[in-house]
Amino acid sequence: MNKEISSLQNPLIKQLIKLQNKSRERKKTGLFVVEGLREINLAIVGGYSIKQIFYVSKIIELKELVKTITNPSIDFIEITQEIYQKLAYRNSTEGVIAMVKTKNHSIENLIINNINPLILVAESPEKPGNIGAILRTADAANVDAVLIANSTTDLYNPNIIRSSVGCIFTNQIATGSSTEIISYLKKKNIAIYCAALKNNALVYHTQDFKKSTAIVVGTEATGLSNEWLKNATQSIIIPMQGKIDSMNVSVAAGILIFEANRQRNQ
Repeated sequence: MNKEISSLQNPLIKQLIKLQNKSRERKKTGLFVVEGLREINLAIVGGYSIKQIFYVSKIIELKELVKTITNPSIDFIEITQEIYQKLAYRNSTEGVIAMVKTKNHSIENLIINNINPLILVAESPEKPGNIGAILRTADAANVDAVLIANSTTDLYNPNIIRSSVGCIFTNQIATGSSTEIISYLKKKNIAIYCAALKNNALVYHTQDFKKSTAIVVGTEATGLSNEWLKNATQSIIIPMQGKIDSMNVSVAAGILIFEANRQRNQ
């Protein structure tokens, strides 16, 4: 069904603007905004429910959208370029934005079918850009799940969606407290390898990641909490050869996860 909106004062447009700008609105309504055709398609593949798609006909034609997004239950709503510029988070000219329903990411809902899973855990990640980069890394490594402990950032922050290039939709993601996630990992007999600057930390590539494995990273400022360190199967370290003793958390996660993949693919 095709409709048209030409006013910024339209209630639906006002809601979209709120969803882009306010985490509270996203949590209250259970809705968020996705920008870009690739990201919308990844959301559909990831099982997300699309409520409406807003497009600028001068940028992208309806027939192209319908050809790409073959869901008859979606409302396609034409908007003006002025409205699109007000809604768009990125400096892009794709001309398409969707309103999407959020998912429940509770750890209780996590289902892992792999009998020998590889899981990436991030404790208290704060910067949306880092979270997006971690999700992009997780997708590239095809991990079984990404667990976010003590999350302080709204998962549907538009900067996370943008920086993850849609990988928020391609990963299985669960959230919970550190206590809940540690309990889950132990119940499933998944070894916990914590990236930490500790005296008893061993060089990461000396460890066996072929078995059921969770690799845990903390913030760059404070590292992992004592709760994780005392429950670790083993603390691991990436040797630094420069003048500083740490690196960006998403980079560290990538090094560790791809070492696990290297071992598993031998």
